[in-house]
Amino acid sequence: MGEKYLTINEMNIHYIDEGEGPNMLLLHGWGQNTVMMREIQETFSSAFRVINIDFPGFGKSDPPKEAWSVSDYEKFLKNFLQLLNMQKVIIVAHSFGGRVAIKLASDSPELVDKLILTGAAGIRAKVNLKAKIRTYFYKLGKFYLQKSGQLAKLERYQNSRGSADYKAAKGIMKPTLVKVVNEDLLPLLPHIVCDTLLVWGELDQAVPLWMGEKMAKLIPHATLIVFAKQDHFAYWHEAKRFNNVIQSFLGGNK
Repeated sequence: MGEKYLTINEMNIHYIDEGEGPNMLLLHGWGQNTVMMREIQETFSSAFRVINIDFPGFGKSDPPKEAWSVSDYEKFLKNFLQLLNMQKVIIVAHSFGGRVAIKLASDSPELVDKLILTGAAGIRAKVNLKAKIRTYFYKLGKFYLQKSGQLAKLERYQNSRGSADYKAAKGIMKPTLVKVVNEDLLPLLPHIVCDTLLVWGELDQAVPLWMGEKMAKLIPHATLIVFAKQDHFAYWHEAKRFNNVIQSFLGGNK
């Protein structure tokens, strides 16, 4: 297996480089790493040059030195592709990786040949009044603990209200997650001009199916395929089926 490291902005970045042919880039989800994309890598490296990367802050890659936004990850990825002399890539992205892929495909269409998104995050759900009130009081409590210097209580308070991803995040990745999830990429979707395949789990709770349906409507050349009775990790649970769908989308090439 072609495990490699590359230094970008003083960060040691881990990735796997396998196969020869058209360029394929695999982008994992939040809290994941190259392992989650390995079956895709092994399937397509017989006919593609497959790059399977650990995003900064995940797997064997160093974390960023400050809290990053989706735009920061996009800039990093463009730099990474340039250093590897990769253009017109086929991107396969899950969840958080989908955020970065959406940003790249909309901002730099010349870099993306085809886009395959599964359980891709990026659309912010509408918040009802009750949730807005809870958020208001949460921020009020957070502000008080910050101003009074009760940092230990502040950390416990934040962890008690945060998502599983937030609780699991360490160091700079906590504020990075906050910046990432607060970006709404909905306005970017109509600017994605490449052929796009969307694969969703019918029972996805992290990124509900209605978000995939919304993306299918707003991305000009998008096709949505739903895996019945599957969750946010449909691509992982039904890896062989997922890879077959990709092969069909790419014209039957393997």
